Amino acid sequence: MAIAAPPVLAKGDVDGLEQAFDRVFSSGSVRPPQPAVLLPRQNPTGISGFEARLAQLAAASQGRIGVAAVDLSSGRGVSVMGDQPFPLASTGKIAVVATFLEGVDQGRYRLTDRFPLMMPVPSARFSSAVAPVRPGAMLSAEQLIELAITRSDNHATDALLAAMGGPQVVTRWLRRNGINGIRLDRDIATMVRDDGEIDPARRIDLRDSTTPQAMAVLLAGLYQGQWLSAQSREVLLGAMARCRTGIHRMRAALPGDAMVGHKTGTLSNTSSDVGLIRSSDGRTIAVAIYVTGQGGKPGRDQRIASITRAIYDGYQAEPAADLAMIGGSR
Repeated sequence: MAIAAPPVLAKGDVDGLEQAFDRVFSSGSVRPPQPAVLLPRQNPTGISGFEARLAQLAAASQGRIGVAAVDLSSGRGVSVMGDQPFPLASTGKIAVVATFLEGVDQGRYRLTDRFPLMMPVPSARFSSAVAPVRPGAMLSAEQLIELAITRSDNHATDALLAAMGGPQVVTRWLRRNGINGIRLDRDIATMVRDDGEIDPARRIDLRDSTTPQAMAVLLAGLYQGQWLSAQSREVLLGAMARCRTGIHRMRAALPGDAMVGHKTGTLSNTSSDVGLIRSSDGRTIAVAIYVTGQGGKPGRDQRIASITRAIYDGYQAEPAADLAMIGGSR
């Protein structure tokens, strides 16, 4: 997570690949809203080679790992420990921005409205229920969203949370839209200040947590246009296409002709990457990967990259009938 606010990105500061991603993910027809429930697949015995490979890569011997992925062309998904809670960390900024953009769609806010960055005031760990902050520079909502998603800026995210009334507003938005596996309990300043209280590789902390399946459902719904207007969907997915964090995670594993829009998360002993991948054969895959332990951040990054590539290759190589169907069984 970023601690200092970086310069605001220029509107034209994207390369050709990112512009192409924006066009692919933010235009054209989308599938109608539909329920999405990923089936947990935790035992490699008797399952496809694709799923067995994922189970091998997500083995918990060096720390808990959770994975969920769904091919949005066919609605078929795979999951390994996908129903277990993991630290939400900065992947939750997708839900924060989506909640704010619903407010834009409903006329409560405008992208041109200006709000102050929320700057942390030094305080001792666990000394208060909410870490103290002070107002900083004023930025437009559009700038705050760009910083929160592309740079994982904490001050910008907390600015959006403060404007909406706090983390509980985001959790209510998720529940109202049928997503029960994600919860946001604290603002980012508090989450970062009190980080490390519980080792996520050994214990589950339900505060500020998500299951990989729930995050994959959120990504699928946003892509399918279930909750936001076309304009707001373009703002969020476009920012995800311009994400600059996690260069050794999802992006490192994909071939040059693949496109990805994603959001990373990093806290004590945990790393994650979630997003939408457009493969060379034209399919769009929603992917959520949460990794703890693995001996340190480089090990977690490498595991995320390996799992991403296994998912990418697996969906292109595996017959559709061999994968678990969303909302069904076999």
